[in-house]
Amino acid sequence: MNKKLNRLSILISTAVLALSGLSASAQPYDTGATDKEIKIGNTNPYSGPFSAYGSFGKAQAGYFKKINDEGGINGRKINFITVDDGFSPPKTLEQARKLVEQEKVLFFFAPLGTAPNSAIHKYMNQKKIPTLFVQTGASKWGDPKNFPWTMGWQPNYISEGKVFAQAILDNQPNAKIALLYQNDDSGKDLLAGIEAGLGAKKDMLVARETYETTDPTVDSQIVKLKASGADVFIHGSGPKFAAQGMKKIAELGWKPTQYVWQVSSSIGGVLAPAGIENTLGLITSAFFKDPSDPQWKDDKAMLEYQEWFKKYMPGSDPTDGFYIQGYINAQTVEQVIKRAGNNLTRENIMKQAASINDLKLSLLLPGVNVRTSATDFYPIERMQLARFDGKAWVLFGKTYGD
Repeated sequence: MNKKLNRLSILISTAVLALSGLSASAQPYDTGATDKEIKIGNTNPYSGPFSAYGSFGKAQAGYFKKINDEGGINGRKINFITVDDGFSPPKTLEQARKLVEQEKVLFFFAPLGTAPNSAIHKYMNQKKIPTLFVQTGASKWGDPKNFPWTMGWQPNYISEGKVFAQAILDNQPNAKIALLYQNDDSGKDLLAGIEAGLGAKKDMLVARETYETTDPTVDSQIVKLKASGADVFIHGSGPKFAAQGMKKIAELGWKPTQYVWQVSSSIGGVLAPAGIENTLGLITSAFFKDPSDPQWKDDKAMLEYQEWFKKYMPGSDPTDGFYIQGYINAQTVEQVIKRAGNNLTRENIMKQAASINDLKLSLLLPGVNVRTSATDFYPIERMQLARFDGKAWVLFGKTYGD
């Protein structure tokens, strides 16, 4: 009897040890993560008037394919599920619900556009789904107190507006400024930044017009703005409308100094459709190296990017700056996943994203870094001005920002 009890005791002890060992080896995962895979969701306008931005999603998918070909991150492959929302907010919400509730992604990465992201802002925070490095510079993506699960990435539009205002004050202190901007939070942020940057001289902004994303053209707005007598023009428009504006300004024989916000500065995606001859001297802000700029032709990081581009983006336009921006954005989230290690909970993903200390990515401009904290959800806040010479964006002046 004692022998039977001893055997039973040994069996129980062995089972307990086995179970405790299994428990100890089990990884802390949330839905969307396993030992072999991490599911990431994304929405992008692959169709519609903002389809030029589809290059972002294509580049991100291509970067994750490279990662997977090299064995993944910490041994796990990235399952990047990117879907078309046509830049339609109701469609974005519909697609986001599918990705969260049906595909069961671990987190969202780089959904594009201010209006589309606004449509999913509350939903993602209510569900506590990290929405990292959104591809829009609206200031609302840096509000960790009220929306702790959503984080921006690129310099915000208020900061960019301030930079444009400072450059105009430095170089054309008596200018008359006209502004065309998108009638949403992104355009309003740009306007707020320009006015803040001009300060006591905000009456230099003599004319402003808005447009809706459903408008067929912005020709009538350009005609009105020309009538103001402005000698500086700022494009706060999406790619299609920025190209239209540049072309119409040339057709009218108007020759203001032109600024365009960074999100519509792609040579292939915006300037080429506008007519390269119509964009000479255009000024933008920059925070990453431009593939068309000859100063980077022997840069190690640029050579690696070009090698990747040939392999993973065959047939695509190498002058389209949206590809390199998507590539760098994907590099940023790669670092977050690496730092999360085997603790693939949504809470830890968000924690890692909010504790990036001076990350230097080799395709960012010198002096530009990625930095976040629990109270700072603006990862990139430094930028430099660049002028288009007909072939490339040529950097000039100082680096602005914190």
